[in-house]
Order: sequence, then structure tokens, then C-alpha cells
Amino acid sequence: MPEGCKGHPLFARIYARVSPGMDAEGMAGYRQRTLAGLTGSVIEIGAGNGLNFAHYPAGVTEVLAVEPDPYLRRIAGENAGRAPVAVQVCDGVAERLPGADGSFDAAVVTLMLCSVADQRAVLAEVRRVVRPGGQLRFIEHVRSDTPGLRRVQRVLDATVWPAFVGGCHVSRDTLPTIAGAGFTVVHSEAFRFPQSRIPPPAAPHVWGIATRDP
Repeated sequence: MPEGCKGHPLFARIYARVSPGMDAEGMAGYRQRTLAGLTGSVIEIGAGNGLNFAHYPAGVTEVLAVEPDPYLRRIAGENAGRAPVAVQVCDGVAERLPGADGSFDAAVVTLMLCSVADQRAVLAEVRRVVRPGGQLRFIEHVRSDTPGLRRVQRVLDATVWPAFVGGCHVSRDTLPTIAGAGFTVVHSEAFRFPQSRIPPPAAPHVWGIATRDP
């Protein structure tokens, strides 16, 4: 969702308010799992208010955190000062990343591929800045595997959801898109968040690790 906050200043403020509660309810654990074992230089795209920063392991030498929304970027800067690794927060968009070809050992995207205009174009840019054999770590909410919820997601995406939730789309089949964009998915796990008897439209998630193909 953070990348989609660009051009949605009200939603950026709502996201900044609710996301710490999401972490307290369990999202922090998924962030930690997703980032575990990372090493070297990392670019994080759509860093939002910087809630990933606390979970970077000691093997990471530097993080360049790209965030287009000024309100979230300011909060991310504050969280960068408390991070266990060196984090530089900068302005930028996923379609034009700061960095030379192959200049990072890994890229991190969390809750942002749902809201970019063109997933394939963004993933091509991510692939450009990650070295061959480098990693993509991701958490995204995705299309449901149950027909009923999938129909609801499609209707919402075609009507009110993107306008009210910062450009977010809930019916994107993101995992195959990553696999088709020059990455090999080596590990992925589906989960629902939040856990509830009746799942909300954005409940189906996946986290995983992919490697950049040569």
C-alpha cells in the first residue's frame, strides 16, 4: 500500500495511523520472516513509514529506502534513526529507481505491488537494479484462491476500492507476475491477515523470496 499513497495524502495519514496496529496484531512477525538472512546492500521500494527497518538483520550493510509520499517519508526518516542497520530514506518512485544496473544485492517490496499502475514495469525496474543472483523479498496481498472472495475482489477493484484505499487492488495475481518478470521464486508462503471468520477483501497474502535470473 505505501507506494499507492503517492497522490493520496489522506490515505497516507490513515496508513501511518493504522499500520503500527497491524504490526502489533502479527504483521511484524511476517516482516521479520521475510527479511531474515538478508546480507549486503538492499533497496526497499515503497518503504512507507519504515516499519520494516527494525527487522533488518545485522548482515545488511546499507538500505536505500525509496518512498514517494512526503508525509510517510518523514516518519520513515525518524524510524531510520532507530534502525539496527544504516538506512537512507529518499524520494522516488518504483518506476524510476535510484541506482545503477545491478547495484544492489537485494530488493524488498512489502504491500506495494498492489498499488502500482503496472506491476510488470515496476518488477522490470527492480530486476534492473538487483545484481544477477540477488534476491527479491516480498510481502503482498493477492487474489483469493476461493471463488466467492475472488468475485468480490474483482468487483471492488473495478469500482470503489482503488479510489478509497490509495490505489490498491485486491485481485492481483502477484506471485506468477514476479515469477514471470525475470525472477525465480525459491520460497513462498500464503497466509491470511487479519485472521477472521469472514475474511476481508485484502486478507489473502503471500510472503516469499525470489532470486534474480541471469
